[in-house]
Amino acid sequence: MNASADLALSELALRVREHIVRLSTNGGCFIGASLSCTDLLAYLYKEVLDITPERVTDPERDYLLLSKGHDVPALYGTLAELGYIERERLQNHLKTTDSIYWHPNRAIAGIEFHSGSLGHLLSVASGIAMDLRMRKSKHRVFVILGDGELNEGSVWEALLVASAHKLDNLVVIVDRNEFQANIRTEELIPLEPLGAKFEAFGASVSRIDGHSFVALRGAFGTLPYATGKPSVVIADTVRGKGLPSIEKRADRWFVNFTKEEVAMLLAELHGHAQATLTSDTLMVR
Repeated sequence: MNASADLALSELALRVREHIVRLSTNGGCFIGASLSCTDLLAYLYKEVLDITPERVTDPERDYLLLSKGHDVPALYGTLAELGYIERERLQNHLKTTDSIYWHPNRAIAGIEFHSGSLGHLLSVASGIAMDLRMRKSKHRVFVILGDGELNEGSVWEALLVASAHKLDNLVVIVDRNEFQANIRTEELIPLEPLGAKFEAFGASVSRIDGHSFVALRGAFGTLPYATGKPSVVIADTVRGKGLPSIEKRADRWFVNFTKEEVAMLLAELHGHAQATLTSDTLMVR
């Protein structure tokens, strides 16, 4: 059953990556980091989150907040593929007639909160988690952070508060693609040992391959990791995942490709995905 589910997840992630590539022209987008968190979003929406397109305002739902808001092309693509918004609406990217642009906007169904200025949404997620606790709800809050975003002090302040209030309904996910803008994190302000830092702030931590659906299933199937503690999933990922020509490239942070370049990248994406899917891994690599 899991092999079949993983294949379906891989196919969903491939379609989301297609959307990301198409959004990288006519004004461009932050392609590398969007591609790194695609598998995370595909897995969360298909197998973890208790939410549907019909229940985006239901108080009794799970919440997902994308704190690393510049990666919203991956979220747009996921929402479009799962019926939260029309696929055709993605063609409105950066047009003044719509709210689809470089960062999340609550005018779009499925977007829980605005983000763009980094470091804020763990605080927002902690507040939602406290509200759920007060309402005696069994639902949870998931917030995706970028690893470069962890240089914001507000992230660690929010985690101290979440730990003090024993918010074990809060799940922090770090997209650990090892880049911050156009430089490696460890060359700018080193983050490691990252797991130990989160533990020192009162969280329970798991570290996994963020592109392995087997690993994701293991990590998210045992939440919370400890009663009375926020859970942190450090997902080791690859910037530009799925496009070998731009993977781990500092100069492929924000891009604005021509239509011809987009066509070439889509061909590369499909060729690479097909090669991977015919192997035994059953995931887009």
